Amino acid sequence: MPRVAFLILDAVHLLDLAGPVQVFSEACEMGADYQMIHCSTQPAVKSAQGLTLSDLVPLPDLGPGDLILVAGCRVGGNLRTLRCPPDEVLQWLQKHHRLGISITSVCSGAGVLGYAGLLSGRKCTTHHLLTSHLQEMFPKAKVQDNRLYVTDGNITTSAGIASGMDMALHFIEQQHGALFAAKLARDMVVYHRRQGMDLQDSLYLQYRAHLHSGVHRVQDFLIEHAHEQVPLAQLAELAHLSPRHLTRAFKEHTGLTPLQYQQRLRLEKARQLMQNRTLTVERIAELCGFEDARHFRRLYRELLGVSPREARALQV
Repeated sequence: MPRVAFLILDAVHLLDLAGPVQVFSEACEMGADYQMIHCSTQPAVKSAQGLTLSDLVPLPDLGPGDLILVAGCRVGGNLRTLRCPPDEVLQWLQKHHRLGISITSVCSGAGVLGYAGLLSGRKCTTHHLLTSHLQEMFPKAKVQDNRLYVTDGNITTSAGIASGMDMALHFIEQQHGALFAAKLARDMVVYHRRQGMDLQDSLYLQYRAHLHSGVHRVQDFLIEHAHEQVPLAQLAELAHLSPRHLTRAFKEHTGLTPLQYQQRLRLEKARQLMQNRTLTVERIAELCGFEDARHFRRLYRELLGVSPREARALQV
């Protein structure tokens, strides 16, 4: 059973902690198997909002497949006021980093990772009001502005407050697939917010901020069958609508037609496959369900602004 260790320090912000906790808790309700550990160097911690969190356990020993999440603490808009955590915390983070355990942070929690030396030479982010402070405090870090979350190796840092939920959904999507994460987000009535076409961002939770159950059923089906040629009539049956009414409802709630949505899903899959340089553009087009490579290239440039060849050249 994968374990998720939530590191809780003095003056922790409740939402920085509770948001990701709720995501993993709801995932367990849907059948995922996580053991959540609320840990600290002391048995009780007073939050920034005045609520005391008790029954905290000592810092655990973790293993492959586990995750550490460092919740943000109150810094009053100035990350420089963040005190260096106890050596016990720093050594614990460093040990698990060496073991390759995934370590994440929310908001000012990035400063804790910085004190542990985990941001040197790495891309990272934090709350938009704190990014300049993070760069000043840890000059070897590669701080990214205006990003919800950034992954570099086994370190993922996120911006403030609700972005911790985005990051948790991203992690769960990696473990359980896009459809599971989409259903989880829908059940929680939360949806990923996107920042351009960053590689770590997924398309699958976009266009889901609506409550039309029929359109959601069609979207779930298309995620699983994006490469197939699916008749509109078949999709309409899933939604319990006529083809005409489905097209109208789909457009109203997503801004796209079913075909346009499917094309975006195919492009998302293509972007993932393009990281495998043994696959030709022609083969990728075939695997993703495009009519031919020419059609694939045209849509890729039209929607992403570069050709597949140019996109591959930009990959690091």
